Amino acid sequence: MTDLQDAKSVVRTFYDSLDGAAPENCVRVMTDHCAQDLIWKGFHPFGEIRGPGPVAERFWAPLKAALTSMQRRLDLFFAGYNRIDDGRTVWVGTMGHLMGLLDSAWLGIRATEKIAMLRYAAFHRVEGDRIAETAMFFDIPHLMIQAGMDPFPPQTGAHLIQPGPMTHDGLLFDPQPMEEGEATQAAIDAMIQDIASWSGGRTEPLVEELRRGWNEDMIWWGPAGIGATYTIPRYARQHSGPFRKAFGTRRFNGHVASISEGHFGGFFGWPNLTLTHGGGFMGMPANGQEADMRVIDMYRREADRLTENWVFIDLLHFWNLQGLDVLGRTTGFRVDEEIR
Repeated sequence: MTDLQDAKSVVRTFYDSLDGAAPENCVRVMTDHCAQDLIWKGFHPFGEIRGPGPVAERFWAPLKAALTSMQRRLDLFFAGYNRIDDGRTVWVGTMGHLMGLLDSAWLGIRATEKIAMLRYAAFHRVEGDRIAETAMFFDIPHLMIQAGMDPFPPQTGAHLIQPGPMTHDGLLFDPQPMEEGEATQAAIDAMIQDIASWSGGRTEPLVEELRRGWNEDMIWWGPAGIGATYTIPRYARQHSGPFRKAFGTRRFNGHVASISEGHFGGFFGWPNLTLTHGGGFMGMPANGQEADMRVIDMYRREADRLTENWVFIDLLHFWNLQGLDVLGRTTGFRVDEEIR
């Protein structure tokens, strides 16, 4: 089994090579550091791509050509044994922004020639000295907003350039005490169990449920279109409550990976949830149609509760399944013609 520190070294070396590569060299870098049968899961319009070459050609080279002088600004970096498969696989979780100058159009998002930041989170499954699987989720609507192309109606929270942890200690390059990671995983699992029991019909006030798993000054850093919200009462009012009301019928599909190290942890699914929209979410009407929601959640624990949560939801994919091509109607981008 790959050691956590060895896995971290593989990802850090990959990042160093990729971040310094010109667009035309991305295929070589991906091939050097990733398995030949790499599985890469990305947000709409990319979806799942197989092989390092196609990932470089469809995603990294065009992005680097558009977002010039790109640099990676890391906020979280940690590793863990995947509890979903009883620890048989090792994953490295990272989060931050890809920052550069938006000098050319990307996905129809117009060039601004100004600084722009693509918020992202990624999980990498490491086998030996190679990355075998990646889930990379990135907030395309937020980049659209930076280019003056807001695709959504007014949101319930406030969306900002989202900072890393308040404690500025999210880069876990060195080994961490095992018991700290176990405590973080326990806090995440307890919170998820509370949500599951609510969907089974529990009727206690939402803020009372939330106070079992969250510190009072918790921050939920949501995606563009929903926004961020601060403190338990405001989170209940500005996101959790409206979300549960809009999606009274929902099915949990499980996660692909869930890891924790130190005071940080996270998970992703493909998809995590299947939801039936009852109306009102993001100002959209009900249509009674099921749709999948792909999510990455990153967490910081403080004492025995969670206190910060960074959330990546593929809203473009979700609404596309509902028959609304948000990207196409806003930018004119056509997936079939320009990605595949």
